[in-house]
Amino acid sequence: MQPRNMSMSGVVDLAAVKAAQEAKAKAEQARAEAARQGGAGAVSPADLVIDVDEAGFEREVLQRSAEVPVVIDFWAEWCQPCKQLSPVLERLAVEYDGRFLLAKIDVDANQMLMQQFGVQGIPAVFAVVAGQALPLFQGAAGEAQIRQTLDQLVQVAEERFGLTGLTVDPDAEPGGGGGASAAEAPAGPYDALLEAAVQALDAGDFGGAVQAYKNVLADDPANTEAKLGLAQAELLHRVGAMDPQQVRKDAADKPADAQAQIAAADLDLVGGHVEDAFGRLIDTVRRTAGEDRDAVRLRLLELFEVVGPDDPRVAAARRALARALF
Repeated sequence: MQPRNMSMSGVVDLAAVKAAQEAKAKAEQARAEAARQGGAGAVSPADLVIDVDEAGFEREVLQRSAEVPVVIDFWAEWCQPCKQLSPVLERLAVEYDGRFLLAKIDVDANQMLMQQFGVQGIPAVFAVVAGQALPLFQGAAGEAQIRQTLDQLVQVAEERFGLTGLTVDPDAEPGGGGGASAAEAPAGPYDALLEAAVQALDAGDFGGAVQAYKNVLADDPANTEAKLGLAQAELLHRVGAMDPQQVRKDAADKPADAQAQIAAADLDLVGGHVEDAFGRLIDTVRRTAGEDRDAVRLRLLELFEVVGPDDPRVAAARRALARALF
C-alpha cells in the first residue's frame, strides 16, 4: 500500500481559532507551572516512546496532547512493513528531542481504537494535537518523507497551539539529542507582536489583533504565522459585528446579492462548515459579474488563507473557482 500524505493545515480548521487559543493558553500555563517548580517534569529519552492500550488512551494520548503532539503508530507483530517503519519512528522520536511523543498501539490487542480511528490497513500513522486526531500517512514511507511530515506537524503544533513539546533531561542523554529543544529556541524578532495579537484574540479584541498582525507584516510580509493570524482575526472581527439570523435571512432572500452571500460565507466558515462557505461563494461567482464578482472572488481567496493552502478542500475549491471564472 502506498503512503498517503495528509496536510497539517487541517488542524487549524478542526480546532477552530477559539480552541487553538485555549490549547495555547493551557500549554503556556503548563510551562509556567513547570518553571515555578524548578523545571520539574523533565523526561528521559526512553519516555518519548510509549506503548498505549485502550485503558490508558485517554490519559496517555488525549490528555498529553495538550502539552505535546502525540504521534500514533498502529502496528502488529505479524506486519512486516511495521517492522521497518516502527524503528524509524522510534529513533526520530528521540532525535526530535521531545517535540513529539510516539505512542505505539498494537491493533491486535486494541481493536476498538483501530476502529475509532478508521484504520483500514497497517502500518498507519496518526497524530493527536490538543485533543484532535488527524491522519499523517498509511503504509510504508521513506525517512525523508516521514521527517517532512513530522517537521510540519511540530511547526503547526507550536505556531497554532503553543505546544513546544516536552523537556528532555540532558543527563539522561549524553551528548544531547538530534537538535535543540523547541522550548529552548531563541525568540524571534516578532514574538512580542505575535504574542500581543494572541492576547488580543483571547480578550475578544479582534481589531487589536488585526492591527498587531499588520504590524508584523509591515516589516516581514512573508511571515506565515502573521498572514494566517491576520486572516483569522479579520474573519472573527467581521463575524463579531453580525446579526447571524439577519445574515442568514438576507442570504436566503437574495441569492444573487454578493454582499449577502459573502457575509453568510463568513458565518459558514466560523461555524466549521468549510465546504458550504466555499460552495456558496463559488455559486455566487457564477451568478454575478463585474465588481460584485471580483468582491466575491477576493473574499474566497481570503477564506482560503484561513483554512490553509494545503487543505484538500481548498485545492478542490480553487479548481471549481477556475471553472466558474473561465
